[in-house]
Amino acid sequence: MIEVFFDCSSPWTYLAFTNLRELAAELEVEIRWRPILVGGVFNAVNPSVYAQRAAPVPAKARYMLKDLADWARHTGLRIKFPPTVFPVNSVKAMRACIAVEPQGKLVDFANAAFEAYWGDDLDISQDEVLTDVCARAGVDPDAVFEAIARPDIKDQLRANTEEVIARGGFGSPTIFVGGDDMYFGNDRMPLIRDAVLRRLTVS
Repeated sequence: MIEVFFDCSSPWTYLAFTNLRELAAELEVEIRWRPILVGGVFNAVNPSVYAQRAAPVPAKARYMLKDLADWARHTGLRIKFPPTVFPVNSVKAMRACIAVEPQGKLVDFANAAFEAYWGDDLDISQDEVLTDVCARAGVDPDAVFEAIARPDIKDQLRANTEEVIARGGFGSPTIFVGGDDMYFGNDRMPLIRDAVLRRLTVS
């Protein structure tokens, strides 16, 4: 019913990751999590993101930080813009999400990666930080590092990224309800809820 293309490098995705799980539990529907590399999406279809980062509008940037703090407080998360590394290279973390999914650990790992980067200002591109993320998620780091070097894991992350672009996505999180009804961003939760309820009523 709900399909989510996501990258742990986005704070708005961290919010959506948390709020969507609550929504899905409330409505008793499943979420299919689809790890992507959002930089690949930006490079292909949304390069304006880089221009905005290079020359931000001061008033908009100030408001964005307030908006993020408001949403974090509302959702009950610790989120702050990392003062040391932003944006982060999340490719290893996102490959790891794919690698641990067969164990039922994707959500645990992604949540730990979000917490490490957005809550603790830890650089999730670094192996020692990913080792800590594995410990938080309860997965074997040696197995994860072996898996993220495999061609099939790399290919799956690339395929997911290409798929969301082909389906009209331009960032993270990109959410689909029922396979064809697309929503973007954390603040679309009421609309997603309505869309799910409409589908449940029809079915």
